[in-house]
Amino acid sequence: MTKSNALADKQIILGVSAGIAAYKAPLLVRALTALGADVQVVLSANAHHFVTPTSLQAVSGHPVRQNLWDESAEAAMGHIELARWADIVIVAPVTANTLAHLAHGFAHDLLTTLCLATEAPIFLAPAMNQQMYQHPATSANLETVRSYGYQLIGPESGEQACGEFGPGRMTEPNDIAGALAFSVANIDQSTSQTKIRPDLRDDRLSGLTVTITAGPTVEAIDPVRYISNHSSGLQGICLAESALRAGASVNLIAGPRVAQTHPDINRIDVISAEDMFNAAMASIQETDLFIGVAAVADYRPAVSATEKMKRSGEPGAGVSLELVENKDIIAHVAEHPDRPLVVGFAAETNDTLAHARAKRIRKKLDAIVLNDVSDPTIGFNSTHNAATLIYDHGEVTLPKQSKQQLADNLITNLAEIFGKKLADTKRQSVTN
Repeated sequence: MTKSNALADKQIILGVSAGIAAYKAPLLVRALTALGADVQVVLSANAHHFVTPTSLQAVSGHPVRQNLWDESAEAAMGHIELARWADIVIVAPVTANTLAHLAHGFAHDLLTTLCLATEAPIFLAPAMNQQMYQHPATSANLETVRSYGYQLIGPESGEQACGEFGPGRMTEPNDIAGALAFSVANIDQSTSQTKIRPDLRDDRLSGLTVTITAGPTVEAIDPVRYISNHSSGLQGICLAESALRAGASVNLIAGPRVAQTHPDINRIDVISAEDMFNAAMASIQETDLFIGVAAVADYRPAVSATEKMKRSGEPGAGVSLELVENKDIIAHVAEHPDRPLVVGFAAETNDTLAHARAKRIRKKLDAIVLNDVSDPTIGFNSTHNAATLIYDHGEVTLPKQSKQQLADNLITNLAEIFGKKLADTKRQSVTN
């Protein structure tokens, strides 16, 4: 992989806390350095019981730091120097104990001290037993760190080292690296765009509530396997941040693996298409503009096994999987009697304009955004995109550009095309 990506030449501190998932830390270092990052590893007080400093030094090329009282380093205030060195801090895994310390601002070891001392964005990849993850104290701590602006990656749901099933598995190293790259690209593009386009900080959508769906959905086959797609959620994130800069109150209904977002965005995390449907329908009464960006799975297994399906052991043996259709979220929103203005997305591979035009009419959408996903340089797993905005009285072609630029241009066009309708919606909501 080339270094022409968001993590190229970034200086990253990888914090490793004392959980069984720490054994994956060397793989994460390799994934980050493959993307061009310079990685220094910091261990929590007890992480060395799960992964050796020697292995981490071998893959990172740097001595591993783990002692707040390292005399040679502390002579030059080493923990402060390290905090200032970092462009990004990622802690993976984050145990329930480390999460609690970060939430309450404790600085009892080098890792927690660095998190307090750095100005770099902080990302956390939780990993813990499913019961610990679902405990109210952990939920409260997650909300607290989100309020600080810390961004969460994962966790996933599935089989755990303890033999239980459920949420709390650390996201796989390659997926963490990918999510980090997408988030940093979004931060960099957003910062650059704000400097180039200060006019985006305005009140075009002031007083309006915008709800956006983003990312994939995951449909469980069994506790380990699932049906999903390649959506990263980056385009949805960019639209959410563009709407926020335009003065709107923003809800983001985010599928699995979608990178974290600006703390002023109200984020609702979901897993399955059914979860996303329920969240979308619950948002209608407060929404003025609904934008369905998510790549929702069209089908789900008719039955999801409660235990991992085992191989038969016979080479070439087949398995049949019965699929049933999921609810069409954007169509249900458009059919609601108190519907907001509704904008959908169409990911097409052939006869793209014809299919998108027909889809807009069939689903009774105010507008639809066409993406040609047959082009591998845009769309899924890319930081760039191109689109055609199709509405009742015309079409707007938006050539290939960064996803943040595309989001800004879409928000600009939607505000101009539907300005009166949105203004009427806002006045009606104020009157009621």
